[in-house]
Formats: sequence, structure tokens, C-alpha cells
Amino acid sequence: MFKGLIAKIKAVMQKMGLIKSIKSVTDIVDIPVTDDFYQYIENVWLPLYQGYLQVYDGKPFHEVKFTTIGGGEQKRRMKSLRLPKTASEEMAKLIFNEKCKINISGEGTAEDIHNVLNDNNFYKMFQDHLEYMFALGGMIMKVYPEKDRTGAWKVKIAFVTADCFIPISYSNGRIDEGLFLSRFKRGNKWYTLLEWNKWDEDDRALFVVRNQLFQSNDENEIGIPIALETLSEYKELEPETYFEKLTRPLFVYTKPNIANNIDLQSPLGISLFANAIDDLHVLDTMYDSFHREFKLGKKRIIVPSTAINYVVDTKTGEQHRYFDVNDEAYEAMSFNDLEGQKIVDTSVELRVDEHAKALQTQLDIVAMKIGFSPGTFTFDGKGVKTATEVVSEDSKTYKSKNSHETIIEESLKELIQTIYEVADTYGIFKKPEKIEVTVDFDDSIVEDRDSDSNYWLKLQNNGNIPKWMALQNILKIPEEEAKKIVEMVREEQANEMPDIDTQFGGGA
Repeated sequence: MFKGLIAKIKAVMQKMGLIKSIKSVTDIVDIPVTDDFYQYIENVWLPLYQGYLQVYDGKPFHEVKFTTIGGGEQKRRMKSLRLPKTASEEMAKLIFNEKCKINISGEGTAEDIHNVLNDNNFYKMFQDHLEYMFALGGMIMKVYPEKDRTGAWKVKIAFVTADCFIPISYSNGRIDEGLFLSRFKRGNKWYTLLEWNKWDEDDRALFVVRNQLFQSNDENEIGIPIALETLSEYKELEPETYFEKLTRPLFVYTKPNIANNIDLQSPLGISLFANAIDDLHVLDTMYDSFHREFKLGKKRIIVPSTAINYVVDTKTGEQHRYFDVNDEAYEAMSFNDLEGQKIVDTSVELRVDEHAKALQTQLDIVAMKIGFSPGTFTFDGKGVKTATEVVSEDSKTYKSKNSHETIIEESLKELIQTIYEVADTYGIFKKPEKIEVTVDFDDSIVEDRDSDSNYWLKLQNNGNIPKWMALQNILKIPEEEAKKIVEMVREEQANEMPDIDTQFGGGA
């Protein structure tokens, strides 16, 4: 974003009166994060995800320096397998894809929510930003009201990456207040939009969204505050908006279910590959060596320099060469002795198998460090492929998937709650008194649905659980919906089929 991000934001907070009784900017402790942590996001995790990290821990990472025979130092870019991108994408697809479903109790309320989700292209956007979350350590879903072309209010959902969000306050790991940043350039000016999401200090029942626009001539400075209407896209943006009916913030912060061992006091999450940076460097070094093996080990034939000189045909007077000087297989050398005046093939044996085995070993090490089972990623001689077979329930991949799903499901429930509260505030649709939200993740690759169904039916048939509970777990639907299905089946089969009790092996 810009250098000294946190210090600059704290200075702005001081001027706004959001921080009181302080001695200096460095004494401000209200923001529970540091510039150092954001350096990991901007300068390490994001470059790795994009495929090229120039420097890490003060040393070259994907930049290689070498000296030629002429003594000159040169630089080149190391080849990369780009595993951070592959791993983040794979984990996101394992957890959330087009087969996933968000279930909400109540037909009317469910339709309202699904209309909002569909209107915001939620399922596609969520999967994309879930990938960014695993790469950068977090993401934010922001809910806000917006008028459409007819003037009617609609609920909108915006997705924000981890590098554009700063937590202001939190409790028990849950972020209650935050700051969103938008940074862009127009002409020779830099603009920064700060959106503060805070509970009112005088009335904690009010949630306040404050917008400030800054202009600067320097990329690394926030600059001076200017009117929002200065830029056409912000003409309709209110400087302050108050929300009275909220029980939670307008945003939901989500992170991978990995403990933050970089800053133990921070509420922010860390990247999926935060603890495998050195291993990724070894992996890309091996992959680069694999490519160099073919370049440096290409066929070379040494011939005497006299052999590439012109030879004059005595009969025609035309000049000829014995060897094509444009053929890179030949290397000309001068020899003083007659013994050296001969053609030598210096081709070497390529170490393809050795490189492939080493790469696979390192892939398994990296996979284990980032939450996948060994063998998840394979090297086929061209690049990385991902295993598509069913994942066993005792595998590391399965356990990691379930672990991340715990936090993600809770975040989706909070999102639905926020949508209801915003919709109710602006009269879009009413918030029901009681709702039940469940998320049906796609477990087709990690479980046998028939075996899972048999497990719950066996419990029901033995009288250990009611029939609706068996259906709830088999179909992964809310309790209310499961009970309705049981009742519908009972009514339908009352006269034509045996009672549903006998189908499920007993009473409720």
C-alpha cells in the first residue's frame, strides 16, 4: 500500500480525535497490528502467490546472480513451480465450490437471502476470495445498502483482501471495528479512501461508517483530506452513516484456521504457506536446476577453430565452410598441438530422473507443511499436478479441510446475520425472530455418502436418534426442514405404503 502504513493511519486517527491522551505516534497501541506484519502480506505472501519474490529475509529469492567466463556479473529470474498459487487454489476448491449450499430455515426468508447472494454473484466471488484468503492470510466480506437504478434499496456484498484492511479493536479473536483502504492514482495524484467502521463512542448501540478521501503528490504519503465529491465515483458517498439496529459489525473477517505464530497478539490470520517459505525456495531452486539441466547439458561438439574458417575451392574459387557457424551445437577452440586438432563430442548424460525424484520429495515436504497429504501434488516433468482421487478421512488433507471449514462456516453464518440486519434497517425485507443456518460443504471427494448414510440410518434404526435427525445429517439440512420432510413422507405414504416408522425402524 505505502511505507509506514500503520504509523500513518495512527497519525490520521490522532488528528480525528479517535485516539486521546497520547505522547507520540509510536505510543499509540489502539491498533492491534504493526507495520512489520503487513510487510509479510505485501512483500512476501503476495509476491509468492503471484509467482515471483525478489528478496526474502535480506537475501535473493527468485533472483539469481551469476558470473560469465568474461568476468561480468549478470542476473536472471529463477524458474518457479508457483506452488503457492496452486495450493491456495486447491484448498479453496476443496472447501467451497459450486456443489456447496447454504441452507436457511424458513421458505420466505431463505428466498430473500438467496436472492441477495445470487444478485451479488456470491458463490463465484466467495471461492475466488477464499483463494486470496489462503494466500494472504485473511479476507473481509462487507455488507452495505445501495440504491439501484429505480431508487430501491438493495443489499450489496463487497469482498476485500487482507492488505486493504486494518483491525481497530477486537475481543476473543473477533474483530469488532476496522478500517478499509482504497489506494489508486489519477493523473499525477495519489488518492486514498479511508472507510472507518466503528461503534459510536458515546452510544454503543450505534454503528458508524465514516468516509475520508485524501490526496497526495507522493505515493508513500496519505496526503491532505479533500471533499468526497472531488471524485465522481464518490459523489453519492455519505461522509457519515449511522446504523441503529445492528448487533454486529457490517463486515465479517475470515482467516485460515492456522495459529498466527508471527504476531501472537494479533487477531489477523497468516498465509497457508507462511511457515514454508524456506521449503518453497528449495523447491523452486530444484525446479530451476531441472530446467538448467537441459540448457547447460545440451549437445555440444568441439571442433578446431581452423575447421570453421573459409576454404577456397581451387577449381571454382568459391569459399566454403566445413561446419555451419550458426549451428549452436558446435564450439570452436584453438589447439596448438596436432593431437588436439580433432572433433570431440562433449555431450553429457542428463540427470532427469534424479531431478524428478528430488522435486517429488520436496513437493511432499511442502505439502505437509501447508496442510496437504504427501502425494497431493505430483511433478510430471512439465509442472505440478494435483491428485483427484478420494481423500481418506484419516489423511492430513481431510483434517485440514475440516479445520478450515469450521471457521468458514461460522463466517458465513455471521454474513447471513449481517445481511438480515441491513435489509431490516432499510426495509428491504424483515429479519425473522429466529433463523437456523447450515452450510452443506462438498464432501464428495472426502467421504463415501452411502457409508455416511448407512451410519446415520443405523443409529436411527437402533432407536438412538429420531428419524428427522438422521435425515438432517444425511441431507445436511436444517432441523426444521428435516422435520417437514419426515411429515410430508408420512402423509404421502399413509394410505399407499407402510408407515414411515417401519421404514426408519421405529418411532421418533
